[in-house]
Amino acid sequence: MKSRLVPAVCLLLACPLLALPLAALAAQDEPSILDMSLEQLQNVVVTDTKVAQAQDTVTQKVEIVDAAEIRRHTALNRNISELLLYRSGLFVNTLSRNDANWGSFGGLGPKYNGYLLDGLPIDSFVDSMSLSPWAFERVELYKGPASVMYSNYLTMDFAGNETPLAGITNFVLKDTIDSQLTRLQIGGGSFGTMNGKLYHQGASGKLSYFVGGNFEQADYTNYGTSDSWLYIINDPDYTKGALYGKASYRLGEDDSLSLFAHHTSHSGTAGRPNRDFDHSYDTVNLAYAHQLTDALNLQLKGGYRNYDRLSGEDYYPASFDSRSHEGVDQQVFPVDLSFTFQHLGQSLLTFGADTQITDYQTYSEANGGSTTLNQVSSQSRGVFVQEKLVLDRWVLRAGGRYNITEHSYETINGAEPSGSGDNNWRQPLWSIGARYNASPELALYANTGTSFVVPSAKQLWGTTSDLTQAGQLPNTGLREENGQGSDIGFEWRPLDTWSIGVRGFLNQLDDAIIDNVVSQAPSQSQSINAGEARSYGAELMVDHKVNDNWHWFANLTHTVSEVTNPADHDHDGSEIPFVPDLMANAGCTASLPWAITLSPYLHMVGSYYDSTAQSSRRQFGSFWTANLRLEKSLLKTSGYTVDSFVELDNLTNERFEMPWGFQDPGFSAFVGLEAAVF
Repeated sequence: MKSRLVPAVCLLLACPLLALPLAALAAQDEPSILDMSLEQLQNVVVTDTKVAQAQDTVTQKVEIVDAAEIRRHTALNRNISELLLYRSGLFVNTLSRNDANWGSFGGLGPKYNGYLLDGLPIDSFVDSMSLSPWAFERVELYKGPASVMYSNYLTMDFAGNETPLAGITNFVLKDTIDSQLTRLQIGGGSFGTMNGKLYHQGASGKLSYFVGGNFEQADYTNYGTSDSWLYIINDPDYTKGALYGKASYRLGEDDSLSLFAHHTSHSGTAGRPNRDFDHSYDTVNLAYAHQLTDALNLQLKGGYRNYDRLSGEDYYPASFDSRSHEGVDQQVFPVDLSFTFQHLGQSLLTFGADTQITDYQTYSEANGGSTTLNQVSSQSRGVFVQEKLVLDRWVLRAGGRYNITEHSYETINGAEPSGSGDNNWRQPLWSIGARYNASPELALYANTGTSFVVPSAKQLWGTTSDLTQAGQLPNTGLREENGQGSDIGFEWRPLDTWSIGVRGFLNQLDDAIIDNVVSQAPSQSQSINAGEARSYGAELMVDHKVNDNWHWFANLTHTVSEVTNPADHDHDGSEIPFVPDLMANAGCTASLPWAITLSPYLHMVGSYYDSTAQSSRRQFGSFWTANLRLEKSLLKTSGYTVDSFVELDNLTNERFEMPWGFQDPGFSAFVGLEAAVF
């Protein structure tokens, strides 16, 4: 059951071919909002209403990770979630280079920060391991209850459905290319790592395009604790390659058609003789935008996400003999149609509909045969509307969504389910917000909204019922979850070079679906309805650009979380899993003599737990790490540049433990050269 090689790859290969006839049709570019200066673009966001607008008309707290910051970040685990590592209110907890981020957002678990790729939902667990940052123009991070215009991500894998209750993160792809650029990077470092990246962008008339690829090979190292199910006896190794590209064609001043495709292959061994893996991920976005009138904009987006994972299992701890290969095969097809109507100056009315169709299958390969374990199809349909009034200094926002989610269970644990095998849920949602721009230096904001999450097939039926095997234990009695999130804060710029922010948040869940660690060896988890869950906290953020050569930042987050479940005293009064009580970050970028750029970062995490069960949970955290990137310009002309760089992660070699039997591999170094031709 390998991936059916990928419509994504076919579409990617077609991009350069499509460019030829499109380029022949191209005429001179017409001026539009796409022709903004860099300074103007830094104050423009697109996620809130799906069209470009000024940040001071958005009621949520918005943070931007721009291209320069993306470049400065070290990437220990090659995961795009690490681009958010130093942001307040987020716990980025990437388990290893071969595994997902299992952190928290807004005092809740890992599934409460919805991920988007150019406005279409993606998986915050799997796609974050696949996508390549060189394709991004910037990242827009929205804190607090996100717009009702974006639905849950209808995934059955990992922690199940993902919802934007506590926030939403939009990874924005490069679109309009204004100059030709070719980038080449090669490097190597700790754990036998060898890496190469190649990227090229260009434009011809109304056509913009980019293509890229990256390849990495590593021996890697032990990333499991000594007594865990991972029990690594040999250096795990892997090869990981990605190929991606995008073509965008401007049909008119504000009309465009674009196609993006990305394919990743990731294979290797997990440190034991029969613990091999072979994963394949595909992502496609197709987008059409049309300005129907001066005031009315239409956007139609569709996508394809393919997740094909196959992992070898053995009989550990009894023996290292091969037991089977366990596979997950999931396809998700999201579609979004939206209209935005501008009126009363900058006010915007947005309405539309979206849908997602998901096919999910787990299977086992043993003794030359293949057995289907779980096979589920699901669909989500929603309609939404949002009004945002911009009235002088006030911004007032209100929106609603009505969503229908349907599941059809065709095969459960290798057999047809009893009864109809179908389930459906219908739920209205709402969101409101306000912002008051008291002066150009000071703004106050507040938001509140609701969420609704249904249990996924994996959470209901699990991946194993054998208490001696690693996997997810079933819980067929799971109920749906309802949530409400709120935040309030202010942004203050006492000087042009200073930015100070304070934000408080409160998130509440009824029948909270929480993933608990049941056993460390074998590694087993189970989803439960933990009862009522509540988290509240505060964030403090300071950012200072001292001058053109020196910029620093610092932030602090304190969170209190609690689960209330009087019916089960073992879970009553516990903290929400994966939510640290304290987090802090600090860093700076300094331009030094001899064309050297220095970017040191500090990251601190307080204590957190892996379960709500007080009798068996484990405490983690209370660690800090220091990371550093050093860059030196070797050559710089009007046509090309050559730079060298050094990335040092975990300078103090802190090998702290993480849930599920993982631990940080400690200090690592990576050095490389990058050349750019303009």
